[in-house]
Amino acid sequence: MKHVFLVFIFSTLICTAQQPKKGILNFKKIGFLYNNVDEDSFLFNDKDYAYTADIYKFQVFYDLGKWKSFDFDLIVQPQLQNIKHQLINEQFVTPDEDNYEAKRAEFTALKSIALYGLEFSLLIEQKIFDKLNAQMTLGLGLASINKRSERLAKGFTFIENASLGLSYKAFNKAYIYVGGNIGHVSNLDTKQPNSGYTFAGYEIGFSYLLK
Repeated sequence: MKHVFLVFIFSTLICTAQQPKKGILNFKKIGFLYNNVDEDSFLFNDKDYAYTADIYKFQVFYDLGKWKSFDFDLIVQPQLQNIKHQLINEQFVTPDEDNYEAKRAEFTALKSIALYGLEFSLLIEQKIFDKLNAQMTLGLGLASINKRSERLAKGFTFIENASLGLSYKAFNKAYIYVGGNIGHVSNLDTKQPNSGYTFAGYEIGFSYLLK
Protein backbone atom coordinates (compact mmCIF):
# COMPACT_ATOMS: atom_id res chain seq x y z
CA MET A 1 0.00 0.00 0.00
CA LYS A 2 2.85 2.42 0.82
CA HIS A 3 4.39 1.96 -2.64
CA VAL A 4 1.00 2.47 -4.35
CA PHE A 5 0.61 5.74 -2.44
CA LEU A 6 4.08 6.90 -3.51
CA VAL A 7 3.34 6.14 -7.17
CA PHE A 8 0.04 8.02 -6.89
CA ILE A 9 1.69 11.12 -5.44
CA PHE A 10 4.48 11.08 -8.03
CA SER A 11 1.99 10.69 -10.92
CA THR A 12 -0.10 13.56 -9.55
CA LEU A 13 2.97 15.80 -9.42
CA ILE A 14 3.79 15.04 -13.07
CA CYS A 15 0.24 15.83 -14.20
CA THR A 16 -0.17 19.07 -12.24
CA ALA A 17 3.32 20.30 -13.15
CA GLN A 18 2.39 20.52 -16.84
CA GLN A 19 0.57 23.79 -16.15
CA PRO A 20 2.48 27.14 -16.25
CA LYS A 21 3.91 27.98 -12.84
CA LYS A 22 5.28 31.08 -11.15
CA GLY A 23 7.44 31.67 -8.11
CA ILE A 24 7.96 28.72 -5.81
CA LEU A 25 6.07 26.41 -8.19
CA ASN A 26 8.35 27.25 -11.10
CA PHE A 27 10.41 24.07 -10.79
CA LYS A 28 12.12 22.41 -13.75
CA LYS A 29 12.14 18.74 -12.71
CA ILE A 30 10.58 16.38 -10.19
CA GLY A 31 11.87 13.04 -8.96
CA PHE A 32 11.87 10.23 -6.46
CA LEU A 33 14.92 8.83 -4.66
CA TYR A 34 15.37 5.64 -2.66
CA ASN A 35 18.34 5.56 -0.29
CA ASN A 36 19.53 2.55 1.75
CA VAL A 37 22.06 3.31 4.50
CA ASP A 38 23.96 1.38 7.15
CA GLU A 39 26.24 2.36 10.01
CA ASP A 40 28.26 -0.82 9.43
CA SER A 41 30.26 0.06 6.31
CA PHE A 42 33.82 0.41 5.12
CA LEU A 43 33.69 4.07 6.15
CA PHE A 44 31.92 3.78 9.51
CA ASN A 45 31.69 0.84 11.88
CA ASP A 46 30.83 1.78 15.45
CA LYS A 47 30.71 -1.37 17.59
CA ASP A 48 28.38 0.26 20.12
CA TYR A 49 25.22 0.18 18.01
CA ALA A 50 23.53 -1.08 14.83
CA TYR A 51 21.67 1.29 12.51
CA THR A 52 20.07 0.80 9.09
CA ALA A 53 17.49 2.87 7.24
CA ASP A 54 15.33 2.83 4.14
CA ILE A 55 14.85 6.43 3.01
CA TYR A 56 12.21 7.66 0.56
CA LYS A 57 12.56 11.18 -0.87
CA PHE A 58 10.35 13.21 -3.17
CA GLN A 59 12.44 15.69 -5.12
CA VAL A 60 11.66 19.08 -6.64
CA PHE A 61 14.47 20.66 -8.69
CA TYR A 62 14.95 24.42 -9.13
CA ASP A 63 17.43 25.86 -11.63
CA LEU A 64 20.09 28.01 -9.92
CA GLY A 65 22.17 28.72 -13.02
CA LYS A 66 25.36 27.69 -14.76
CA TRP A 67 29.08 28.40 -14.30
CA LYS A 68 31.54 27.24 -16.96
CA SER A 69 30.74 23.54 -17.52
CA PHE A 70 28.77 23.12 -14.26
CA ASP A 71 25.01 23.32 -13.75
CA PHE A 72 23.59 24.17 -10.33
CA ASP A 73 20.20 23.18 -8.92
CA LEU A 74 18.42 23.45 -5.59
CA ILE A 75 16.64 20.21 -4.65
CA VAL A 76 13.82 20.37 -2.08
CA GLN A 77 13.36 16.88 -0.62
CA PRO A 78 10.53 15.97 1.79
CA GLN A 79 11.28 12.50 3.06
CA LEU A 80 10.45 9.54 5.24
CA GLN A 81 13.16 7.43 6.88
CA ASN A 82 12.30 3.98 8.23
CA ILE A 83 15.08 3.20 10.70
CA LYS A 84 16.11 0.02 12.52
CA HIS A 85 18.26 0.69 15.59
CA GLN A 86 19.75 -1.38 18.40
CA LEU A 87 22.28 -0.70 21.14
CA ILE A 88 24.93 -3.44 21.01
CA ASN A 89 27.23 -2.36 23.83
CA GLU A 90 25.07 -1.82 26.91
CA GLN A 91 28.04 -0.20 28.69
CA PHE A 92 27.45 2.84 26.46
CA VAL A 93 24.72 3.70 28.99
CA THR A 94 26.78 4.38 32.10
CA PRO A 95 25.71 3.84 35.76
CA ASP A 96 25.81 7.58 36.48
CA GLU A 97 22.71 8.07 34.28
CA ASP A 98 19.25 8.07 35.85
CA ASN A 99 17.47 4.70 35.54
CA TYR A 100 20.43 3.31 33.64
CA GLU A 101 19.34 -0.32 33.97
CA ALA A 102 15.90 0.43 32.48
CA LYS A 103 17.55 2.40 29.69
CA ARG A 104 19.89 -0.47 28.90
CA ALA A 105 16.92 -2.83 28.64
CA GLU A 106 15.03 -0.36 26.42
CA PHE A 107 17.87 0.50 24.08
CA THR A 108 19.34 -2.99 23.58
CA ALA A 109 16.01 -4.15 22.14
CA LEU A 110 15.74 -3.79 18.37
CA LYS A 111 13.39 -0.92 17.60
CA SER A 112 11.77 0.67 14.56
CA ILE A 113 12.04 4.46 14.34
CA ALA A 114 10.45 6.91 11.90
CA LEU A 115 12.09 10.18 10.87
CA TYR A 116 10.16 12.82 8.92
CA GLY A 117 12.30 15.48 7.30
CA LEU A 118 12.63 18.30 4.81
CA GLU A 119 16.06 18.55 3.19
CA PHE A 120 17.53 21.29 0.97
CA SER A 121 20.36 20.15 -1.28
CA LEU A 122 22.75 21.90 -3.65
CA LEU A 123 23.23 19.85 -6.82
CA ILE A 124 26.37 20.36 -8.92
CA GLU A 125 26.24 18.59 -12.28
CA GLN A 126 28.68 18.20 -15.17
CA LYS A 127 28.17 16.45 -18.49
CA ILE A 128 30.49 13.51 -19.18
CA PHE A 129 28.95 12.16 -22.38
CA ASP A 130 25.91 13.07 -24.43
CA LYS A 131 23.41 11.37 -22.08
CA LEU A 132 25.53 10.85 -18.98
CA ASN A 133 26.18 13.42 -16.24
CA ALA A 134 28.22 13.32 -13.04
CA GLN A 135 26.49 14.72 -9.96
CA MET A 136 27.45 15.87 -6.49
CA THR A 137 24.93 16.95 -3.87
CA LEU A 138 25.36 18.59 -0.47
CA GLY A 139 22.28 18.62 1.74
CA LEU A 140 21.07 19.98 5.06
CA GLY A 141 17.61 19.57 6.51
CA LEU A 142 15.26 19.73 9.48
CA ALA A 143 13.52 16.65 10.82
CA SER A 144 11.55 15.07 13.63
CA ILE A 145 12.31 11.60 14.99
CA ASN A 146 9.55 9.71 16.80
CA LYS A 147 11.51 7.59 19.32
CA ARG A 148 14.47 8.22 21.57
CA SER A 149 17.62 6.12 21.70
CA GLU A 150 20.84 6.12 23.69
CA ARG A 151 22.36 8.31 20.96
CA LEU A 152 19.62 10.78 20.09
CA ALA A 153 16.66 12.39 21.84
CA LYS A 154 13.14 12.15 20.48
CA GLY A 155 11.84 15.14 18.52
CA PHE A 156 13.66 17.85 16.58
CA THR A 157 16.92 17.01 14.81
CA PHE A 158 19.04 17.88 11.77
CA ILE A 159 19.97 15.73 8.78
CA GLU A 160 23.14 16.17 6.73
CA ASN A 161 24.03 14.37 3.48
CA ALA A 162 26.66 14.32 0.74
CA SER A 163 26.32 12.24 -2.43
CA LEU A 164 28.23 11.37 -5.60
CA GLY A 165 26.61 9.65 -8.55
CA LEU A 166 25.74 9.41 -12.23
CA SER A 167 22.59 10.53 -14.02
CA TYR A 168 21.63 8.89 -17.32
CA LYS A 169 19.06 10.31 -19.76
CA ALA A 170 17.07 7.14 -20.45
CA PHE A 171 14.26 8.77 -22.44
CA ASN A 172 13.40 12.17 -23.86
CA LYS A 173 12.69 13.78 -20.45
CA ALA A 174 13.34 10.92 -18.02
CA TYR A 175 16.55 10.38 -16.05
CA ILE A 176 17.84 7.47 -13.98
CA TYR A 177 20.31 8.16 -11.16
CA VAL A 178 22.60 5.84 -9.18
CA GLY A 179 25.06 6.95 -6.53
CA GLY A 180 26.52 6.64 -3.06
CA ASN A 181 26.20 8.85 -0.02
CA ILE A 182 27.31 9.54 3.52
CA GLY A 183 25.09 11.15 6.13
CA HIS A 184 24.65 12.21 9.72
CA VAL A 185 21.68 12.80 12.02
CA SER A 186 22.04 14.88 15.19
CA ASN A 187 20.41 17.84 16.96
CA LEU A 188 23.34 20.27 17.55
CA ASP A 189 23.01 19.78 21.33
CA THR A 190 19.53 21.29 21.44
CA LYS A 191 18.66 18.16 23.48
CA GLN A 192 20.55 15.35 25.16
CA PRO A 193 21.72 12.80 24.26
CA ASN A 194 23.22 13.95 20.96
CA SER A 195 25.85 11.42 19.89
CA GLY A 196 23.87 11.04 16.66
CA TYR A 197 24.14 8.54 13.83
CA THR A 198 26.68 8.47 10.99
CA PHE A 199 26.21 6.16 8.01
CA ALA A 200 26.96 5.39 4.36
CA GLY A 201 24.83 3.85 1.64
CA TYR A 202 23.65 3.71 -1.94
CA GLU A 203 20.81 5.54 -3.70
CA ILE A 204 18.70 5.03 -6.81
CA GLY A 205 16.51 7.72 -8.32
CA PHE A 206 14.19 8.62 -11.16
CA SER A 207 13.44 12.16 -12.32
CA TYR A 208 11.29 13.77 -15.00
CA LEU A 209 12.13 17.03 -16.79
CA LEU A 210 9.20 19.43 -17.08
CA LYS A 211 10.76 22.14 -19.25
